[in-house]
Amino acid sequence: MEVFWDNREAVALAFAYTVLLFIIAGIGSMIWGTVLAAMRVGPIPVLRWAGTLYVALVRNTPLLLILFFFRMAAPKADIKFDFVDVVIPTSAGDIRLNNLFTACVIGLIVYTSAFVCEAMRSGINAVPLGQAEAARAIGMPFGGVMRQVVLPQALRASVPPLTSVQIALLKNTTVAGVFGVAEAFATMRLLINDHTSARTGLFIGFAIVFVVLVEIVSYVGARYERKWRVA
Repeated sequence: MEVFWDNREAVALAFAYTVLLFIIAGIGSMIWGTVLAAMRVGPIPVLRWAGTLYVALVRNTPLLLILFFFRMAAPKADIKFDFVDVVIPTSAGDIRLNNLFTACVIGLIVYTSAFVCEAMRSGINAVPLGQAEAARAIGMPFGGVMRQVVLPQALRASVPPLTSVQIALLKNTTVAGVFGVAEAFATMRLLINDHTSARTGLFIGFAIVFVVLVEIVSYVGARYERKWRVA
């Protein structure tokens, strides 16, 4: 643990990357996953089949392959992610949000949104059908029914599975280290290579921080679950 503490600035910088990956990909996956869920339960057959095909393909594809596509294959097809180039200075070092970071964020969004979609769809199915029919009967369009009637109730019912999806996303950010993002896993690997005798302490230190982050996400999810619980 002494090596872990001596390199606390590098560790803090690594977890800053991890948290940024998690927050940006988490927000993006919630938005895109909700859109996919609306497509899957919508009245337009083409969109319904497109949403179903997307979920089936992405959910059954390993995350590593998806990140490999966006990091390695997409640039060769002239799909580039150099539209983001931001440097955030911190006391522990500069956080660089560049094409590597952006490609990994998009890959995480594409992958996680498939699971968000299924969690949201389970919540939509829990909403009584009569409420949607009543809203349509008074002239509300499908978009209005989803936005004002169905999705607010579906989100409340979907908090537990969505929390599990976001926890999985937090842990999945470690895969980004394989593709050049200096997040927690990549930094831990470098420190272990430089201090092989302290590998156990380093592993425990990084594991403790991940446990704390997961517990924070679990706590937030539990708070919203209690707040939105229906008596």
